[in-house]
Amino acid sequence: MIIEIDFNSDEALYLQLRNQIVLGIATSRFREGDALPSVRQLADSIGINMHTVNKAYSVLKQEGFVKVDRRRGAVIAVDIDRIQAFKEMRNSLQVILAEACCKNISREEVHALIDEIYEEYGGI
Repeated sequence: MIIEIDFNSDEALYLQLRNQIVLGIATSRFREGDALPSVRQLADSIGINMHTVNKAYSVLKQEGFVKVDRRRGAVIAVDIDRIQAFKEMRNSLQVILAEACCKNISREEVHALIDEIYEEYGGI
């Protein structure tokens, strides 16, 4: 598992870890049913505290990206409710698009950017 953490970033380490795993799911590096490394293994390989990894795994579980199996640990399980995911995405996009409008970024530029990014993740 290749996880890239930027120790100089202002973004919290657990969020960076969470985001890397979500990106891994989106790009099919991690698939439904894949087991993630144990908290201890991942913490040791990245060089971060086990509590940080545990927090990232907890967030991923709350968001519906992983489930915890007693025998296998954290397992990729993308069962997030689609309607809830859509609402959350809408809320996030509202702020991003408001910022874009303030910076005079056109609708066409936004659409082109979304298409470009979506294709990177094998969008439908």
